[in-house]
Amino acid sequence: MLKIVEETKKSHAKLSALWRLISIETTRPNGEVIHDWGQNPTGLIIYDSSGRMAVQFMRDPPPTSASNHLTIEEKNAAFEGYYAYFGTYEFNEKDGTVTHHIQSSMRPYEVGTDYKRFYKLGGNRLTLSTPPMLREGEQRVYRLVWERSDV
Repeated sequence: MLKIVEETKKSHAKLSALWRLISIETTRPNGEVIHDWGQNPTGLIIYDSSGRMAVQFMRDPPPTSASNHLTIEEKNAAFEGYYAYFGTYEFNEKDGTVTHHIQSSMRPYEVGTDYKRFYKLGGNRLTLSTPPMLREGEQRVYRLVWERSDV
């Protein structure tokens, strides 16, 4: 049991950091790459050494409003232009995956689900990719690139 705990701590240490979002790319089945979240979305993902994580990001350009009394259209734009959840994670170096166990999300249907992501670590960069996901009638792969940050 102690060996498993030690291995888990070592694997968490590889991801344990605050990561700043660099880009989000969506690849369509024909190979076309689109930027659903804009050219320069902002965000962060945090992995801690105890196995907890949190992620949030916002579209570029960000949603705007002239006041704090949002119209239905502004509320929809805000919801569609921002994404966040938190929970725990498991890092599987052998399989090249990290699994997010979602405890809370701004999208209620995600609570209690697991999201497995393929990862690549290189220098100060972390790339997370989804398996193909059905969106708008086609299988798409999402790739998020993060950079280790001290801020």
